[in-house]
Amino acid sequence: MNHLLKLLDLSNEEIIELLNLGDQLKYELKHGIRHQHLKGKTMGMIFQKSSTRTRVSFEVGMAQLGGSALFLSARDLQIGRGEPVQDTARVLSRYLDGIMIRTFAQQEVEDLAKYGSIPIINGLTDFCHPCQVLADLMTIREYKGGLEGLKMCYIGDGNNMANSLIVGGLKTGMSVAVATPAGYRPDPAVLDFAKPYGDKFLLTSDIRAAAEKADVVFTDVWASMGMEEEAEKRRAAFKGYQVNEELLGLCAPDAIVQHCLPAHRGEEITDETFEKHANEIFDEAENRLHAQKAVMVKLMAGK
Repeated sequence: MNHLLKLLDLSNEEIIELLNLGDQLKYELKHGIRHQHLKGKTMGMIFQKSSTRTRVSFEVGMAQLGGSALFLSARDLQIGRGEPVQDTARVLSRYLDGIMIRTFAQQEVEDLAKYGSIPIINGLTDFCHPCQVLADLMTIREYKGGLEGLKMCYIGDGNNMANSLIVGGLKTGMSVAVATPAGYRPDPAVLDFAKPYGDKFLLTSDIRAAAEKADVVFTDVWASMGMEEEAEKRRAAFKGYQVNEELLGLCAPDAIVQHCLPAHRGEEITDETFEKHANEIFDEAENRLHAQKAVMVKLMAGK
């Protein structure tokens, strides 16, 4: 494992190894055990999309590991003014020990890895969100004791979260049911990946069928960052694709709810359901820190 570009690149064993390391680093932090695995290392954080959780968790995580992080917005870099990504990759590789990028096109992340000589971490693209889903899997294990044999349900847009949840869930032994409106399905490459899993994967427009006996329920905003102009159209298309108490009545009695945040309460999830499951959702948000620290240690320690 030289980069974290997308979960499609990782084996089940690599995913579990990252989750185990995340658990260990979380335990050490909670018990005051210093773990300066990246002392003297510097990571650049390129943000072409704004963020709360991604920036804070990576910056704090790097500091806890003994290293430092540089916040680099598109305004700060020549890449935002037309410099080819391959040139940026080769320059930054001579200054930094790793790069985390949060951007639009998956190809930009792939090109950084292709032309650079340091580890690249995908902090989010329009195609996938691997760091978030590692945190999600970590949270499910904490609440359920494992992943194998559980049923994951996702309700909403077939976006980057849906893409990564399908891959992460299936690779770790879960069954995955996804309910999206027609025209908002997950990426074809992800659906091709899921085909060999047979009845362990369900894609439907029926939220009730997707939610039946689910152990964990995911949702996300109906209009992701960059889709603001489609917001009204999407509100109409996604009407009824909501996680609420009625839907949870179809799930396993001890089902947990997860949301990558920010949440639009009253749209994809009701305020009542969000608050009932707030501990689970904010444990999930916290685990971004621990899961990403595991990624940084795996990719950057000892190199």
